[in-house]
Amino acid sequence: MMKRTPSPTSRILTLALVLMLTIVGFISYTQSIWYPERLKAGLFDFSSEVLPYDYRYFSGSSVAMVADDEKMEAIVAAFRHAWNAYVRDAMGCDEYHPISRTGENLTSSGGIGYMIVDAIDTIYLMGLRSEYEVARRWIETELSFNHSYPEVSTFETTIRVLGGLLSAHYLTLDMLYLNHAEDLGRRLVVAFNTSSGIPHRTVNLGKPHSPQYSYITSLAEAGSLQLEFKYLAELTKNDTFWYKAEHAMSVIRDGLLPNGLAPTRIRIQQGTFQSSVVRLGSLADSYYEYLLKQFLQTKSTERLYQMMYNNATDGIAENLMQQTPEEHITYIAELDPQGRFLNSTPSSWNLGHRQEHLACFLAGSLMLGAVTSGSRNGHRMVSVPPKPHELTPRGLRDWKMGIDFLEGCMSTHDTKTGLAPEVAEFRAVDDANYAYDKDWFIPRTVPGVDRSPYEARYMLRPEIVESIFIAWRLTGDPRYREWAWNIFSSIQQHARIPTGGYGTVLDVDQIPARLLDKQETFFLSETLKYLYLTFCHSDVLPLQGIVFNTEAHPLPIFYPTVVSSNPSHL
Repeated sequence: MMKRTPSPTSRILTLALVLMLTIVGFISYTQSIWYPERLKAGLFDFSSEVLPYDYRYFSGSSVAMVADDEKMEAIVAAFRHAWNAYVRDAMGCDEYHPISRTGENLTSSGGIGYMIVDAIDTIYLMGLRSEYEVARRWIETELSFNHSYPEVSTFETTIRVLGGLLSAHYLTLDMLYLNHAEDLGRRLVVAFNTSSGIPHRTVNLGKPHSPQYSYITSLAEAGSLQLEFKYLAELTKNDTFWYKAEHAMSVIRDGLLPNGLAPTRIRIQQGTFQSSVVRLGSLADSYYEYLLKQFLQTKSTERLYQMMYNNATDGIAENLMQQTPEEHITYIAELDPQGRFLNSTPSSWNLGHRQEHLACFLAGSLMLGAVTSGSRNGHRMVSVPPKPHELTPRGLRDWKMGIDFLEGCMSTHDTKTGLAPEVAEFRAVDDANYAYDKDWFIPRTVPGVDRSPYEARYMLRPEIVESIFIAWRLTGDPRYREWAWNIFSSIQQHARIPTGGYGTVLDVDQIPARLLDKQETFFLSETLKYLYLTFCHSDVLPLQGIVFNTEAHPLPIFYPTVVSSNPSHL
């Protein structure tokens, strides 16, 4: 049979049809990328469009992510200045007071390694060999958790000491740290033995089975223990650690508000939420941080925590993310039920425009979530910097929201010291009686009195530099290194004590700065670590392979073998 040859006209029509379909498909695809609010209308609240080549959101280069040796050395010198003063004056104590040059313990029978264990992975990463040997020797010869009075915080001891031991073991493979971690874990896990499974706020390490009498705990204290206990379970093959921590999350999940958010206070025995404020700062912050990180840590396939994280970010976008009317500063508001029952509609709650420094972790978390949970390639990171077409509509929203919020947090460094206060209050859109020159101010609880309020302090906190570090690693945009260096320079100028150590700045808007006699352990474990990592090469602790706990202790991403990650056991 003779094969029929298509006529020139039919070939032209066919090509035209293919071209038309291609153009229609391309337009539909790009519309779904650049204008995601047109997809599934009403599902997400996109306040503004992300344009394809908006330099502010997609600038940077992975090629430029090399070490800055000069700035790294300056940060290492600052760490030595803080650490060596502690060793000189208070070695073995849990806390350090650099002005009086004294130490203090959390228990009357001796320290449990707060300062040392919290800092040892920073010491190791910075390559400080002699300092590392001093810290390791104390852990080997002096560290004990057999202290029976008083109780210690379950949350703080988990994130600082258990997290620090697990991180040190991960970095060094030294069994000394794992043996101590397992010992501590066995003492801490008893806190979960409540009628609801929500852990007690405190535990007596020497007598962990002694009765506890706490009735209320916080969202952060109950929902920020999972990274540590799950990794401990994997290392020790003891699934009790896993199930206890996981069950607490299931109780929290059952009580979430319809918008995916949660009040800050939980009744321990009942496992129910108490009518309390919804915010991203104190009593809540690390719960939201761990939603994403639990999904990332175990290479989860069941998507439970991805779903909880996505619901929470939707709730944040729709209820808490705000922008000031004049300077267009993005900030996180709070929701106050004002005594109303929790089953009332959250939109009827009072909106407060107070933001804590602690909430600024969210900027980096949103950006990290955008390139992982919000990636079109599934549970994988995208290009550095990301290309818009690599992100889902939600990923695009969260990427933009994270950058906007980080810029908003940086606006709070507009003070006389260049340091951000503990609390900033922002101008509301409908505030006709606003009396300040700029769109935010530090609340002054006693006007006209020469006393620095708590809100005006800079406590050597890490949250903003944490987000800057993540933004730098995900973009390579040099402005983030510039911001980090400016913050470090302000710390050096205003918080450094010449005789050794660093203190809390009492009022960031007062020159010369006055200092409180307290050097927080997280200054060594978090603030200086994140600053150091911002200026070292990007192959040091790559974000694709680790998660940082809320005390900046790096833990590896792993496939769990001790238990299934399937949520059927919850």
